[in-house]
Amino acid sequence: MKSFVQKTDNELIRLFIEGNMTALEALVLRHKDKIYTSVLFLVKDKYLAEDIFQEVFIRVIDTLRSGRYTDEGKFLPWAMRIAHNLCVDHFRKVKRTPVIKTGDDRDIFEVLNFTEDGADVKMMKRQSHDRVRDMLDRLPEDQREVIILRHYADMSFKEIASMTNCSINTALGRMRYGLINLRKMMTEKKIAL
Repeated sequence: MKSFVQKTDNELIRLFIEGNMTALEALVLRHKDKIYTSVLFLVKDKYLAEDIFQEVFIRVIDTLRSGRYTDEGKFLPWAMRIAHNLCVDHFRKVKRTPVIKTGDDRDIFEVLNFTEDGADVKMMKRQSHDRVRDMLDRLPEDQREVIILRHYADMSFKEIASMTNCSINTALGRMRYGLINLRKMMTEKKIAL
C-alpha cells in the first residue's frame, strides 16, 4: 500500500483497470474525507451521507470498468460531481425520513456515538461542529454549497462553477457573501470557534 501513496490518481486508475484492487483502495482512502464531508454537509445526515458515499464509489467503479472514464487528471472533481448529483437526486426523489430526536432535539444516533476522546474533548468538538453546522444551515443554499465545496471538498472555484452551473465570478461572489454572513452571525452571537 505504501508504494501507492506516491502514485497519481491516473496511475491508480490505470492499475485498478488492470485488475489491482489495492489501487482502488488507495484512491478511495486518498479522497474519502473530502467527498464524505462534502456529502455530509449537503445532506446533514451521517447515515445517508455514508450511503451516498458508497454509491459514489459504486458509480466510479462501474464507470472505470466500462472504460467510460474520460476526465484525465481530474478524478476528485469528477467524483465530487457524482456525489453532488447523487445528493441532488436524493432531494428530488425521496422525502426525508423522520429522525428520532432526544428531549434536547438531537438525533438519537449522534447521542449514542462512541469515540475514544474524553467527554470534555467530545463535548467541545460537538459544540464547535454544531455551531458551524447551525451557521451554515442559516446561509442561503447557494452560499452554503460554495463554502462546503471550497472548504470541505477543497475544490477550485473553476470546478465549483462547473459543478453548480454558474460563472466563476458568481461562485466567488457567493463565497464572499457567505463568509460575510458567517462573520456577521459569529459577531452577533459572540461565537468563537
